[in-house]
Parts: sequence; structure tokens; C-alpha cells
Amino acid sequence: MINLKLIETNYDEFNAKLKAKKVDDGVLASLLEAYNSLKAKKLELENIQAIQNAKSKELGIKARNKEDVSELKAQLEINKKELQTLSNIVNELELNLEKIAKSVPNIIDDDVPLGKDEDDNVCILSILNPREFDFAPKEHHELGEALGWLDFSTGAKISGSRFTVLRGDGARLSRALVNFMIDFNISRGFELVNVPFLVNSNTLYGTGQLPKFADDLYKVDGEDLYLIPTSEVPVTNIYNDEIIPADKLPIKMTCYSSCFRQEAGSAGRDTRGMIRQHQFEKVELVAITKADQSDAMLDEMVSCASDMLTALGLPHRHMMLCSGDLGFSAAKTIDLEVWLPGQGKYREISSISNTRDFQARRAKIRYKDDKKNNLAHTLNGSSLAVGRTLIAIMENYQNSDGTITIPEVLKKYF
Repeated sequence: MINLKLIETNYDEFNAKLKAKKVDDGVLASLLEAYNSLKAKKLELENIQAIQNAKSKELGIKARNKEDVSELKAQLEINKKELQTLSNIVNELELNLEKIAKSVPNIIDDDVPLGKDEDDNVCILSILNPREFDFAPKEHHELGEALGWLDFSTGAKISGSRFTVLRGDGARLSRALVNFMIDFNISRGFELVNVPFLVNSNTLYGTGQLPKFADDLYKVDGEDLYLIPTSEVPVTNIYNDEIIPADKLPIKMTCYSSCFRQEAGSAGRDTRGMIRQHQFEKVELVAITKADQSDAMLDEMVSCASDMLTALGLPHRHMMLCSGDLGFSAAKTIDLEVWLPGQGKYREISSISNTRDFQARRAKIRYKDDKKNNLAHTLNGSSLAVGRTLIAIMENYQNSDGTITIPEVLKKYF
């Protein structure tokens, strides 16, 4: 959740940064009105409480002096009722402000470029030159079907659209990638964790998926359980409502999981192949840090995922997302886009974000430093999306006869 104190301390900047993230003017107006209404009623409550305290003290003095206190008692009783009424109003206003704030995204970092959408993202680094083919490279779905690796018709038969069955060497290569990614991340100091793929609503609230993005989640009927859209959700929430000793930070974790998304806003996009699926696999990186560690941790996580792509021999580039393309919880995001020669374009394969204290405020993740509790910073990113990495290998390592060469670093896993 956003730091609501910024409304009072730096409203103009706060307002501008949220507008840059395409937050509606009406939402910002409602947020400001709710904040000011709560502030005014709290002040009124504090003033009456101060009067009540003073009159209670006066009552004690008069009673000890055996003076008539009947009128004072009547005033105190009236004030008591008014205090209770105001207290109830303040509670209602707090709930209203929280309800509005729950759907307001994180503010952007100062160095995030302003822009409307992905067309305004900024390339900050390119790594490895795309291969020059002496034949017309094919897309992954054509290669995969010819090799018997990707079975789209069976996926559709047993589950519906945007599901794929991997078979034979395609399934083996996918599993090799998972094992390679896990080992690579462990070598960079990330602890491997294995988490549930079903989580409750409090967990999804902590990382920002609820309440705003309920339509993109798969929910179990009749239960407070949802399939995870990414393992960022359960892994970050390992430390939900906990106070971590400062000397234990940073905490670095990696996790393999299946992910489940309804892709509610993706109708008509990437309908062929397995670029965009309802069920897919990722190896995730998650970090929890002190406030002064998160910038360096973002760089470390980006390097980890980028170095992995380099080890696989996959041309890619680093893209800083503009304000209009940032996710709900992110203050800053670096996307890694891999070159797909069959499509003739770069496509996202990893998205690594610093959420600052946004998720920690929602999930109550704190650390103790010098006897004071502080909100932690949380970061997350793909290292990597397994299906898209499989696609990238198929397209970049294809041969003229339609076969796929296995990258050297994967041979021991294959």
C-alpha cells in the first residue's frame, strides 16, 4: 500500500507520480477527500478527548474539595457519548480511506521515464548480437509441432485454449531448463524454497493482486484459496506479519512453480503458440532487504537473470519500463527481452521489480534495526520464464532441417 503520509508532506509530487501511472483523477480526488475528512474528524476527536481529560481532572479536584460536581458529571456524560459517536465515525472513515488506498498503485521512482505504454520503454543495454541465418527461421510453434515437442491440439482438448502439452525431447528440454535455472540462482546465493501453489486472499492482498486484479485469478469455489499467478506471491509472504532481525537481511530466495492466470485482458493477443498461456512455469527470484539495500539488490537480480541468458547464448536487451507500463506494485521495473528470430522481434522473458515498501506495508513485513521496527523493501523477478526460454532456444538454435541444437550448458541436464 502507498504511504499515505505523502499526501500531506508532498502532495503535488505524490499526485504527479500517480497520474504518470495512469491513475484516474477521480480516484486521486476521492483519496484526498477521504484523507482530509479522516484528518479533520481525528482532530475533532482529539480536541474533545482533551476537553474530557481536563474536565475529568477538574472533577477530581472538586470532589476532593467536597464541591458540587453534578453539573460537571453531566457534561462529562454528554462528552462521553459524543466521543463514542466521533470514534465510530473515525473508524468508518479509516475503513473508507483504506478501501480506496487498496486500489491505488505504488508511486514511481524518480528515474523512471514518463510514458504511456510499452512503446515508451527505454532500452538501456543490449547483450549479444542476433544470429544471422542462411535460411528463413521458423517460429517456435511450427518447429515444435513438426518435431512432436509441442502438442497444442491435445492441450486444447483436455483443458481449452492457451494450454499446451509438451512431449518427448520438448518436455525433457523444459525440465533441463528448470534444473539449470535453479542451480544458476543457487550459485548466486539465492536459497531454494518450495511453496504451495494455492494461497489465501490475505496472501494475495500482501503482494497487491487483491482486491484490484481478482478477475485475473483462478479461485477455488467455496474456499478462500486461489491458484498463484506467480511464486512471488507465496515466497514474499513467507515473511508476512513478521519482524526480521536487521542482520538477517538481505534475504534472497529462488523458487520454481507453475503459474496460473486467466489473462483477462489478452483476448486476441499471441493466440498461436505458447507465448501467452493460462498455465506456465517460472523460476522466480525474490528478495527482502533493508531500505538502503534495495537499489543494489535490483541490480544484482537483473544481472543474475541477464547472465543466465548470456550463458544460454540468447541475445537480449534490458528495458526500463516507463511510468505507464509499470505494474501495480512496482516502483521501478527492468524487463529483459529476448530475441526471437522466427518472430523477428524482442519479447519479454523476465520482469524484475523493486516495490520499495509498498508490498511490505500491505503484508506487514518489517525488520528491527536499533530497537526500531522499519518496513522492509521487497523485490521480485523471473529468472526465467521457462516456456519463453524454451521458445527462445528453439528459435535461436534451430537448424535448416528443423532440428534444434541443445545449448552446451544444458547438455548435462538434458
